[in-house]
Amino acid sequence: MRKRAAGILLHISSLPSDFGIGDFGPCAYRFADFLARAGQSYWQVLPLNPPAPVRNNFSPYNSSSAFAGNTLFISPQLLYKQGLLDKKDIRNKPAFPELRVNYRVVAAYKEKLFNLAYEHFKNNSKPVVSLVEPYERFCADNKFWLNDYAIFTAVCRSLHNRLWSKWPAELRDHKTSALKAVKTQLADAINREKFLQFVFFEQWRDLKEYCHKLGIALIGDIPFYVAYESADVWSHPEIFKLTRAKSPRFVAGVPPDMFSRTGQLWNNPVYDWSALEKTGYRWWLTRFEHNLNLFDIVRLDHFRGFAAYWQIPAGSRSAAGGKWVTGPGENFFEKVFSRFPVSAFFAEDLGRITPDVRALRDKFNLAGTKVLQSGFGKNFETSTHNPRNLIKNSVLFTGTHDNNTIKAWFNNEADAEQKKRLFDCLGNKVSAKKVNWALIKLAFGSASDTVIIPMQDILGLGKESRMNRPATIKGNWQWRLTGGKLTSQIAGKLKRLTETCGR
Repeated sequence: MRKRAAGILLHISSLPSDFGIGDFGPCAYRFADFLARAGQSYWQVLPLNPPAPVRNNFSPYNSSSAFAGNTLFISPQLLYKQGLLDKKDIRNKPAFPELRVNYRVVAAYKEKLFNLAYEHFKNNSKPVVSLVEPYERFCADNKFWLNDYAIFTAVCRSLHNRLWSKWPAELRDHKTSALKAVKTQLADAINREKFLQFVFFEQWRDLKEYCHKLGIALIGDIPFYVAYESADVWSHPEIFKLTRAKSPRFVAGVPPDMFSRTGQLWNNPVYDWSALEKTGYRWWLTRFEHNLNLFDIVRLDHFRGFAAYWQIPAGSRSAAGGKWVTGPGENFFEKVFSRFPVSAFFAEDLGRITPDVRALRDKFNLAGTKVLQSGFGKNFETSTHNPRNLIKNSVLFTGTHDNNTIKAWFNNEADAEQKKRLFDCLGNKVSAKKVNWALIKLAFGSASDTVIIPMQDILGLGKESRMNRPATIKGNWQWRLTGGKLTSQIAGKLKRLTETCGR
């Protein structure tokens, strides 16, 4: 990310498709074609991991695995092309909403397709016999996480998503004898999960290769935390701060801020960094290696947690009673960057950023994150998000998935002073109808090496298209791009701007 370039943020779930949610099928390839026509260098997505099954709000940042893929992104059309489904299997489908993802309806529908596809695979019919060897190789290459994830998911299903801390004690404690028994009892269900993960990663690999042929690099996102209801916490309890009964002693969140007066109570278990250090940070290094096989570049979510993280006693009603605890800091990143290039990462260093966080980022010359919407506030003159203060080694967004769209920010959030500062930067006043392209042009002309624009902002969409509202649970992660929006006019306009600004 040391060259001057630009890209678009659009999560897989938001792609238009005939199956209720975006997937790795034709809709994804058409979007890659659009990026190429628009002269873009990057496609950024949100985490591809599966949402946690218990108290699920479908957040990709609250996952049941740091390694597994969200099988809802598997394309039914590609399953048919692979010989894993018949044409009749994908003809009859529910009337899915076009503008929002209804996760429960999508999941119920795709589960039926997955069962059919797995039966085809098990029966080893002629069209799928060629998948057997790649499947076995995938299982061998990913055994570090795949076996535990498949067992965890199969057991969760068999116990109707009961929390793993409530499982029979030997199974809860990951005892070899209990695992052996489960492998026998739930063999078919376990193998089904492994098969679906194989299909997920095969479809993603093919899409990645297609993007590379078009000259498009993929940017992924590594959430700082995993869910308590995850295979990772169950199979590696020693690297988290848990009680003897395997429940969290402390949970994660952030203190009161601009998004919430009481802070954000995320309820993810926090890491035991001392225990991780004794292993040479093996779990984290394996996680980074896994993600760098999936993506060309990864965003380090909640980067400030590596310097210091907000730790809240488990059972607290809000995040206000937490405290800052020192993170792994330089010691951790010295291990990381002895194995991986710094240029493959950038830091999400938003929120309450203190000097220690900036020092950690700058020590390793990591690119930081800037957000134009944050650049016109009361601290305008000194703000690092102010267009006039932007630096080369940064990744600039008009807004992230946690922000409102530009149009909604302008209409509903920006006050008169913020608008005046924006107009001063632009050199003229703009209307709500034109403000999205005004800010996109401001971003493209900035000093930042990398500019990423959410698809909603390119289309000039309003608050109904917001992806996430921090500190809220309902209504998030559901926005979908409707078919026909990716016009040649928009692609041409974006390409001309990209070329004019040397991106």
